[in-house]
Amino acid sequence: MFKRSEEEIFEIVKGHICEVIPDLEDHPFTPTDQLVNLGANSIDRAEIVMMLMETLSLQIPRVELFGVKNIGELAHVLYEKSKAK
Repeated sequence: MFKRSEEEIFEIVKGHICEVIPDLEDHPFTPTDQLVNLGANSIDRAEIVMMLMETLSLQIPRVELFGVKNIGELAHVLYEKSKAK
């Protein structure tokens, strides 16, 4: 099974954010960026997470993502979950 690096997952996170919020196409993303501060409302955030789980073939209960503070932490959690798959 092909495993992605945490950096690759971070790039996927950035790509899906830009798909949902095209205005961020030229944004210089950092791991400390928070979706809400980037202008993502709750529906946007849910869509981004759904797209990520589909792309990464993961099924994670949303509650496990509850404490995630920024996109770097999101990428890290997704990376850890993909390793455990």
